[in-house]
Amino acid sequence: MTATSARPRSAAAVRRASRTLLRTAVMVAALCSTQTMTAQAQTPAMQQPSRTQSLTSQHDFATTVSRLKDTLSARGLTLFADIDQRAAAAQAGTTLRPTRLFLFGNPKGGTPAMQANPHAAVELPLRAVVWQDEQGAVYIDYQDAAGVLAGDYGLPANIVAPLATVRALLEGVAGNAEK
Repeated sequence: MTATSARPRSAAAVRRASRTLLRTAVMVAALCSTQTMTAQAQTPAMQQPSRTQSLTSQHDFATTVSRLKDTLSARGLTLFADIDQRAAAAQAGTTLRPTRLFLFGNPKGGTPAMQANPHAAVELPLRAVVWQDEQGAVYIDYQDAAGVLAGDYGLPANIVAPLATVRALLEGVAGNAEK
């Protein structure tokens, strides 16, 4: 129907059409809401990007944190920052599970990557997060910096090789290293 062939409608007809349109909109909204809730229920509670690796620690939270700090020191790595994110959350008036973020590395290992591609500085220093879930299990999350720098930044293997040892280092901290 074109605009020129439309006849004027009565006020009652317009009200009926409006009610029908409103009922249809409510039904569509309810259907969309139900589908969204179903999709959310099927979504994993904690999704992570593929570049984030997670190791289960064989130790409690405090021991894992202590082992990480001791291992970094023993290996001659610099601990640039130890951020207690739970304490920061408490200062902001909210709560968070035990969570500590560590920034660490060795300028001799990371500097060549940044010299080759200045954008690589976004990925460095290396990072690890030690956190505890609601059941008391402790995890060490980290990023495969060597893989990211080689794949996303195009850096050659000889430049990223010093950064490739982070998994073995963290497996040792977690108590998962092969004996």
